[in-house]
Amino acid sequence: APPPPAAPLSAALSGPFPGGRVVRLHPVVLASIVDSFERRNEGAARVIGTLLGTVDKHSVEVTNCFSVPHNESEDEVAVDMEFAKNMYELHKKVSPSEIILGWYATGHDITEHSVLIHEYYSREAHNPIHLTVDTSLQNSRMSIKAYVSAPMGVPGKTMGVMFTPLTVKYVYYDTERIGVDLIMKTCFSPNRVIGLSSDLQQVGSASARIQDTLTMVLQYAEDVLSGKVAADNTVGRFLMDLINQVPKISPEDFETMLNSNINDLLMVTYLANLTQSQIALNEKLLSL
Repeated sequence: APPPPAAPLSAALSGPFPGGRVVRLHPVVLASIVDSFERRNEGAARVIGTLLGTVDKHSVEVTNCFSVPHNESEDEVAVDMEFAKNMYELHKKVSPSEIILGWYATGHDITEHSVLIHEYYSREAHNPIHLTVDTSLQNSRMSIKAYVSAPMGVPGKTMGVMFTPLTVKYVYYDTERIGVDLIMKTCFSPNRVIGLSSDLQQVGSASARIQDTLTMVLQYAEDVLSGKVAADNTVGRFLMDLINQVPKISPEDFETMLNSNINDLLMVTYLANLTQSQIALNEKLLSL
């Protein structure tokens, strides 16, 4: 039999679902879920865990998660909610702004046991989110879906639970974008392995992407002016916002600033290589 649920830890979604029923999901959450699935206990069909994040009147954002031990068979399911409570208490010391938003499970469908587990999490967070990640790759893709539950049935009689879908949008911080870009490069590698690039290589690739994008924007503007493409007011507003965000600086000052930053970067790289060489030489001397 499952252990008794822990005391409520948060009331994440106490009112109507904000942000037009949209869940904003960070890539670190998906990476953590896939990693916990790969490390699951032998014989376990799926893994579950707690979703953490932030809520305001405009959005619901899932920024972190952790797996929770559980056992399930055809007749019963047991979830270690005491472990979940302790993990959340530890997590609060590191990220006090993140609260419990719901839970996740791997798989492509919602089972009868999902209803029981969802009931447990209803005591941890009002109106919790249920996220499913299809690690079995049904239809040759990892489908990711989010739901909230709603009671259904005749009042005074046996009540059921209906899971209604939410819209999932993927967002990321700048630091997460670097990792996502690096992971995407492995798709073009035969052995699915790619090494880290140096700072100068990253600056060069970023500059090349900016140059290609500017070339595309200039070509679009020339096509609009020549009448090849019909003008789009929405695109025009985006371009105007882009231009307004560019700081006004003379080419000479910009070149001086760029050269200064590049010199600083080269100096740091040189000192790092020098330190590495000294450490390697010291190890060889000690081994003699």
